[in-house]
Amino acid sequence: MASQTAASTVPAEVAAAAAAAAKPKRVRTGCLTCRERHLKCDEGLPDCQNCKKSNRDCKRGVRLNFIDTTIKPPPITPPTEEWDVAFQDESREIASEYRGGLSRYSNLEVEPEAAPKDEPPFDFSDTMIPAPVMAHQQLPSQQFPQQYPQTTMDSYPASMQMQDQVPDHHQRHESVNSDSTFSSQTLGANSMSSYTNSKQTLTPPSDTRETLTDPDELLYMQVFVEEVGIWMDSMDPFKHFSRLLPFDSLQEPMLLNAFLACGARHLILVNPVYSEEKALSYYDSATRILLKHLQNPYRDTVICATTAVILNVYEIMCEKALQRMNHIAGARALIKECGWNANSIGIGAACFWLNIGMELLSCLHFNWQTAWNPDDWGLNMDFSHPTGPGREEIWTYRIMWVLGKVANFRAKAAIEPSGDHMRIQQKYEDWQGLKDWCDAWDSHVPRSMQPLGRSYPYASNSKSLFPEVWLVKRATVVARMFYHTALIILAQTNPMSNMSQQKSQEMQEMQTFHARECCGIIAHVKDRGVASVALRSIHHAGECISLRPEQEEVLTILNKIHKETGWRVKFIEDDLIKNWGWNDQKNFEQMPNIMGQAPNMVQNYASQYAQQNQGMATPLPPAPPVKPAMKSGMVGIVNPMLAKADFSQPIHPYQSYYVAPNHPAQPAQFNHF
Repeated sequence: MASQTAASTVPAEVAAAAAAAAKPKRVRTGCLTCRERHLKCDEGLPDCQNCKKSNRDCKRGVRLNFIDTTIKPPPITPPTEEWDVAFQDESREIASEYRGGLSRYSNLEVEPEAAPKDEPPFDFSDTMIPAPVMAHQQLPSQQFPQQYPQTTMDSYPASMQMQDQVPDHHQRHESVNSDSTFSSQTLGANSMSSYTNSKQTLTPPSDTRETLTDPDELLYMQVFVEEVGIWMDSMDPFKHFSRLLPFDSLQEPMLLNAFLACGARHLILVNPVYSEEKALSYYDSATRILLKHLQNPYRDTVICATTAVILNVYEIMCEKALQRMNHIAGARALIKECGWNANSIGIGAACFWLNIGMELLSCLHFNWQTAWNPDDWGLNMDFSHPTGPGREEIWTYRIMWVLGKVANFRAKAAIEPSGDHMRIQQKYEDWQGLKDWCDAWDSHVPRSMQPLGRSYPYASNSKSLFPEVWLVKRATVVARMFYHTALIILAQTNPMSNMSQQKSQEMQEMQTFHARECCGIIAHVKDRGVASVALRSIHHAGECISLRPEQEEVLTILNKIHKETGWRVKFIEDDLIKNWGWNDQKNFEQMPNIMGQAPNMVQNYASQYAQQNQGMATPLPPAPPVKPAMKSGMVGIVNPMLAKADFSQPIHPYQSYYVAPNHPAQPAQFNHF
């Protein structure tokens, strides 16, 4: 009987084992596609058989079910002398990899950061592009914020000027005396004295808020909006930097610190009574937060790029020549990472065109080629389609494209050999093509981009020797200045001007005419948002002015811009005086004979403009010779500060901090982004 029971038990166990073997095993490493279809995956690689048969994408990975997202504080562990325990919550980073995962979490409260004090400096020495060195101006090494050389730089937009330096072992700038629109009568004695104490406690904002309540922050933000943001928005129809982003910065400490740094920096330019500590503290805080974000692959790339652009503006406002070149290349690289170009909208367009404009002004000064070729901007240059009213900015962008091509043409001509007749003929064809672009732009611009009024000195009570050209919109003023600047440069770089006396005289008349038009626009414009952009144009135009009274008025215009904006113009004044030959005693003795032509010059100038369309030549005073290119190996090269401003390069900005994002650039939570 026992043997029968044992015999019956054995077949039962064998049957159970066989049934278990026949039952399909649960797949643990199958693809997500089969799991969604509730099919058994054969776990084939790289694609399973089910996905191959149905021609589906075989998705791999681990799927998490966010059912319970209750967040509890970590348990308290009593400290000991031998060891410490720290808890790090990485659930948000993990959840952000999955659709809808991060939205299940509540908003993260950012802990306030302590004020920066005696912290190790950020070292960009292994990542920054070496600064160019010229015969008449030297650029310091790009390290932050270690030993900086001092300069007596006359600062103005787009890093457009630099001078010799003297070593300085302190990381603060020197204040330069200047007339100020923020005088003691405007701000009061109490507010002024509060900034003279360099030992005061500096606490940059590190949290979100509904409104600004701190008096210092309120003052710096007001200065930024009313003085700095207006010229940053000179080509932006939506005025992002002066009207929209300040509100968003209340929720973004990184943006807020960048804005306050620029506002405090501007106050130092216009009034040396303000301390350097505030501006540097805000700048360092914004930089620290930005570098922290760049290490996070799930960062908001739009906010990071916008902050870098604003910090770029801060750096060009510094008095020491290129001493803080940490964000100039970084801003360009982040703009490319976001995919912003001429077709972008919103904040992408605002940052792109501001960055392009600053580089263009810099290249015009140093005679460099633009690092971002205008042909790669993606701008529509078809003039045949009307843009309609209210779209004047598109024509400003188009003349910037033309001016960028003109700047590259001049830079290439400075390094290319003169060559034979065939080479000269090719250069002339390129020159004529650029001239045709300028003429086509002028003939196709809408009526709102043309002067609404024009007044000549002899027909009005104006004290100016230049004609008053009334342009209504700020974008129109900027576009016209760029248009005349492009034609001035073309008149100076015509390859055929040395072939015949007639062609040389024609080019001199051309540059003199456009120089006076440009000076007339700048002399009578009352918009301070244009004054900062006008410095490069007034420099080029001033070089073509030959009469002493007009030259003196150019210096008066520069002094007016200095008083209104705080930009240092001494470098431009010295360069113009040298170009005019005022320091030449022989030239100065001959000046009275030229000054006697001034009354007739005004009348001849008005007649020349009225008769231009009829092809009637009017004699003009001889223009100064074309200024020779700077004798330096740096002339004509591609902008060295931005030549490697791309994260795809082996040596790129933020080398020690940058981590590539794991997601494409997406709009931030703000509507206008």
